[in-house]
Amino acid sequence: MLLTVRRAAKLLAAAAVIPASLLIAGTTLASAAPARAGAHAWPAQRYVVRPILFGSKLHHTFTPAGSTKPVTQALTQPDDITHSGPDLFSAFQNGLGPQGQVGPGGDPNSTVVEYTPAGHVIQQWDVKGHCDGLTADPALHLVFATVNEDANSSIFTITPGAPAGAQVVHYRYNDSPLPHNGGTDAVSIYHGLVLISASAPGTAGKPAPQPTYPAVYSATFDRATLVATVKPVYYDEAPATVANTNSTEFGKVVRLGLTDPDSNEVVPQNAFRFAGDFMLTSQGDKEQIFTGLRGGLGRNLAVLRLTQSVDDTAWVSSRFGHLFADDHDGDTVDMVSGPFRVGSVFVAVTPCDANGAPATCPAPGFPPNYLGSLNPWTGQISRVSISGPNPEPQGMIFIAG
Repeated sequence: MLLTVRRAAKLLAAAAVIPASLLIAGTTLASAAPARAGAHAWPAQRYVVRPILFGSKLHHTFTPAGSTKPVTQALTQPDDITHSGPDLFSAFQNGLGPQGQVGPGGDPNSTVVEYTPAGHVIQQWDVKGHCDGLTADPALHLVFATVNEDANSSIFTITPGAPAGAQVVHYRYNDSPLPHNGGTDAVSIYHGLVLISASAPGTAGKPAPQPTYPAVYSATFDRATLVATVKPVYYDEAPATVANTNSTEFGKVVRLGLTDPDSNEVVPQNAFRFAGDFMLTSQGDKEQIFTGLRGGLGRNLAVLRLTQSVDDTAWVSSRFGHLFADDHDGDTVDMVSGPFRVGSVFVAVTPCDANGAPATCPAPGFPPNYLGSLNPWTGQISRVSISGPNPEPQGMIFIAG
């Protein structure tokens, strides 16, 4: 049976509702848009950071290949983060390589941890490989976890409420290698579709960009065969409209040249710009690509060029809530407290992941990761003033309430 429901009828119905971004991405460019570029530039605020979860205090047990003796090690390298209902989930990569190479001590598994916003662990699961993409589908009570973002990729589903032993299900992709000759990374649920970033294009083939390399896949899951069938949504060299209102190319259609599709998110409906769209970040290229349902998903793309490389993006959807961030190298999950303003955009800035960053990094002009704020009209990124431990975030999410 299919786990993800193909809601074609709903997609067609939803196409009548045009996301705000398509006033930019389509042919109906608003001539007054440049005047709004600084409309939401607020005075600097100081945010308070507090770690709530420590990998060093969490452990998992595995048996290395060729051995019969179990080994217990602390969890390390939290990366992607998601939530379902009141609980959060973080993926700890445990030192594995991006093609699934084993970690320290022969560790073959990443660990997905479920915990409360106060940092109380509920349960955890091991998945074989380097987990770099994590999302939850509350409608199906499922968590999706992709592994191995450079090559040898596959995907798991986790059902937290299922009986023990039946919670984790492993799916292989229908194509191997995948059409973009890379792996898979971030995953989002968008109008009932499972959308997955086609990461590290060209790892096993021609170097990216290539016009035939998908940038994003949609996936359906067959529980009987344990196969996840992927189909391209759009490609690394698709046409897109420049969305930077301060650029001389604003409104111009250009051809993308994506080399690093990475994180993705669904923009909240109350965002200032691109409301309701699906967003892909091409981390090394310092670009974000937005698409809605008008004319079909993957058409009428808009590209926002950024002043820095970023990983995850989080939109503030309520005055009340917290920002949660996985500090990969610090081995913590951090909670960031406000004051928050609805519509503001936070980013995990990753200078050392930009194309052109030096091999030895951090370096002059390429600092460690930091928490930034993004102007969605210009692509300008500014460092956020914080109080408490200095986070180096990668995965990030805002939880309202």
